[in-house]
Amino acid sequence: MSTGTYAPKPGAAPVGRMIAAQTALETRMLLRNGEQLLLTVIIPSLLLVLFSTVDIVDTGADKAVDFLAPGVLALAVMSTAFTGQAIATGFERRYGVLKRLAASPLPRWALMTAKTLSVLVTEVLQVALLTAIALALGWSPQGDPLSVLVLLVLGTAAFSGLGLLMAGTLKAEATLAAANLVFLLLLVGGGVMVPLEKFGAAGDVLAFLPISALSDGLRDVLQHGASLPWGDALVLAVWAVLGLGAAARFFRWE
Repeated sequence: MSTGTYAPKPGAAPVGRMIAAQTALETRMLLRNGEQLLLTVIIPSLLLVLFSTVDIVDTGADKAVDFLAPGVLALAVMSTAFTGQAIATGFERRYGVLKRLAASPLPRWALMTAKTLSVLVTEVLQVALLTAIALALGWSPQGDPLSVLVLLVLGTAAFSGLGLLMAGTLKAEATLAAANLVFLLLLVGGGVMVPLEKFGAAGDVLAFLPISALSDGLRDVLQHGASLPWGDALVLAVWAVLGLGAAARFFRWE
């Protein structure tokens, strides 16, 4: 019989395991928040049903839902990766949650990774729900699913970086106001519900917004059956690099 003593071996878990655990926690918190569900699920669903069944905007498509469904998918990505994440992270920073997490073995970059992964998990549920609603309304999607996936991932990275940048540099109340204001402005002027051509010369400038690039890119693939729109993908990639890079550089944890 062994009579030796066993000393504990304290130490952090592998980074991959910490990221997985934090991702699961972030996802549960996101799905339990009623305000987040309003932004991420209810508003996009209502807009899709309303604008698809009532002739409010001339989309130029044979069926309004064929134009609207890709735009609403882009809106769902923005609502989760940008608006919802910015507000939630801003108040976590205000209440000292991020300060405590920053003192844990979890690296700061890993926390940002976990937040972005939790957004991706939520978006899978969003896309499934909105796709089911759109199909019930008569949507006939086309194109390559891989191209759609690439655009959604790039859009998520772009909006996630911008959301984290806002949450890490502004006060929580300012983040709440600014994130909701940006959401409304981009909903109206980002090519989600109204074609950019309706804005005249300003549409050429609005096309470089991340929401416009994601909406138009998804529309090219899902409505017109095009291959990956490299121009829109490049715009999203640039926003992703700038947003995530700036967030990593200027994010204040206190």
